[in-house]
Amino acid sequence: METLTCESGIIYEFNKMNSYTKKVESGSTLRIETYDCFKNQIQSKETVIEEIDWNEINPATGPIYVEGAVPGDILKVKIEKIEIGNQGVMVVGPNLGVMGHRIEKMSAKILPIVDDKIIFNEIKIPLNKMIGVIGVAPAGEGVNCGTPGAHGGNMDNKMITEGSTLYFPVFTEGALFSLGDFHAAMGDGEVSVSGVEVPGAATVTLEVIKGETLNHPMLENDEVFTQIVSAPTLDEATKIATEEMIHRIVEKSTLSIEETTMLMSAIGQIEICQIVDPLMTVRFVVPKWILQQMNLHLIEGEIG
Repeated sequence: METLTCESGIIYEFNKMNSYTKKVESGSTLRIETYDCFKNQIQSKETVIEEIDWNEINPATGPIYVEGAVPGDILKVKIEKIEIGNQGVMVVGPNLGVMGHRIEKMSAKILPIVDDKIIFNEIKIPLNKMIGVIGVAPAGEGVNCGTPGAHGGNMDNKMITEGSTLYFPVFTEGALFSLGDFHAAMGDGEVSVSGVEVPGAATVTLEVIKGETLNHPMLENDEVFTQIVSAPTLDEATKIATEEMIHRIVEKSTLSIEETTMLMSAIGQIEICQIVDPLMTVRFVVPKWILQQMNLHLIEGEIG
């Protein structure tokens, strides 16, 4: 299996004008290495946070051109494995995150990772290895890697972990897929503006799906199928995610919009991914047991 290293190429903006670093066939599996969100600039408590290069934040490794992907397709991304480094870092500072108005100076904390636990003072935090930045090139102008959108990007969704599968709308030829910003753990909301930031590597399988379209990313794992949406406010993101999921179920099933709305009000869940990036991100979560009872497949296209 081939490995794409950080040195192969990184981006700070998802952009259809980016030159690809690798071209692969649909169905390819490859290992992609990443820097942490600070480009590995904070290695010890002696690092002066104000002196790091803030222009080198949220690098993503890529982009990868997937043969056969054209606008209107879906890029299916199966996360086979996530590897992380042996220490993480967290940062807080003035005007960052929810508590930035109460914090007077920049501060970083180095967190060793030992025996699958994150050591925070005397507290041992279980690992939840996940990918913060992942997506494809957007349709219009480029989008900074720190910002989420319909293309994916900095969604900071803790469900993006080993065993999950993402579905992205394809906006440009080759899709131009990239990823970065790994976390050893992160709570819903990412309230400080950082999770436990770590370098790492992800093994992913990339496949093009023909005959289906999406407006925003979707994700599934063994238990749930979700609709992910980023918007200027949580209210707006929630409304769009709910409508997108209900519309898809109506389109794929024999239920009316009235019945589907009632069903989703009974068993659907709106959950927050993050509230600290330039756009807010939520997910509408549907348990797979209901989809199995309905014999419902939310994405049915052919692998291209």
